[in-house]
Amino acid sequence: MKKHSSYKEYLDTLSKISKAITSDLYLEDVLKLIVSLTANVMKAKICSLWLLDGKTQELRIRATQALSREYLKERVLKVGEGIVGLVAREKKPVLIANVLKDKRYKEKQLAKKEGLVSMLSVPMMVKKRATGVINIYTTFPYRFTKSDIILLSTVANQAAVAIENTELLVKTKIIQEELEARKKIERAKGILMREKNVSEEAAYNLIRKSSMDKRLPMKEIAEAVILSHEIKGKL
Repeated sequence: MKKHSSYKEYLDTLSKISKAITSDLYLEDVLKLIVSLTANVMKAKICSLWLLDGKTQELRIRATQALSREYLKERVLKVGEGIVGLVAREKKPVLIANVLKDKRYKEKQLAKKEGLVSMLSVPMMVKKRATGVINIYTTFPYRFTKSDIILLSTVANQAAVAIENTELLVKTKIIQEELEARKKIERAKGILMREKNVSEEAAYNLIRKSSMDKRLPMKEIAEAVILSHEIKGKL
């Protein structure tokens, strides 16, 4: 690119990204930092990170350091559509010398407005599965090197790991909350069974009916039953 970054700059960038991934930063902030650092070290006009929705098989931009309103507009690409969709499907990097001359590139009008010329697009991989795509663009003709591809691929895979870990944490939290709610409901059932001398099914139905009548989660009804029982126990 304008001035090729040194190997040390590449390593420093990867080190900063690694630290960001293991920090307490929110995922959105981590992704923004990743694209900013990548654009800077690779001397790129734009670096953009697209995430794949596994259910809809659609890709959307999740982070970019670009400030252009035109570039930041909501855009959706299907897997296999355009360069981004192609990279997500084939799971291999794609290099383009001039996006305006490549038939596969879908957004030529946008490229003209932004002055985009060369492009490198790589898949974000986790366990042989593409979870998204990272692109970089230059505003001048540029032949991407093997080092460029290795660096961007490493960054892309680090970003993929960060996203995967965040999703696992969210899932774990949801599972933990569900287990906690079940425990409280079970305990509340036991209290109602003893206090009202009813069956387990009847006790459960009492909690569910109260939940529906008061429009509150069953967990909150269970907590109220437990609290009431504890207060009675202290009297």
